Amino acid sequence: MPKLYVIAVSTRPGRAGFPLAQWMTERAKAHGGFDVELVDLKEVNLPMFDEPRHPRLQQYEHEHTKRWSAKIAAADAFIFVTPEYNHGTPPTLTNALIYLVHEWAHKPVSFVSYGGPAGGTRAVQMIKPMLAALKLVALFESVMVPMFTHNVDEQGVFRPNELQETHAKAMLDSLLKWTQTLAAMRG
Repeated sequence: MPKLYVIAVSTRPGRAGFPLAQWMTERAKAHGGFDVELVDLKEVNLPMFDEPRHPRLQQYEHEHTKRWSAKIAAADAFIFVTPEYNHGTPPTLTNALIYLVHEWAHKPVSFVSYGGPAGGTRAVQMIKPMLAALKLVALFESVMVPMFTHNVDEQGVFRPNELQETHAKAMLDSLLKWTQTLAAMRG
């Protein structure tokens, strides 16, 4: 069964979007097509990129990079659950991506984006050129959550609307197809 990481991007104290990552993880498990794991960048705790050699060489010196490399190499697909900060991509996502090159290649990625009225879409659009350079295949199918705090209840649980559920299913179905298709390129 292919390995899917749902990656929670925000590391801010008091982050309000983590319930979306938890929901997407449970939703992906219920889908049944993947072995799903929630990866929290707050727990991964990568410092700002600090490897002395270019990542394409894979000559990592730091243990945190070696752990991150092994983690990402083991995955077959990704869902980034990302907020939008000041019309842009959070630096935590950019930093996590730049640590590696080959480990990302030929794997599909999609997004659960959240924020204010734009629902995090500008963060997603800004990171797509970087994903292409890393040979990640960014899928069209995604879940956008505008004004996301309205969907988080008093217990801190994300309550998706019908459209978000429909988009989540379409995204997971597409991720599975692309994961199967791209596996030959990684073999």
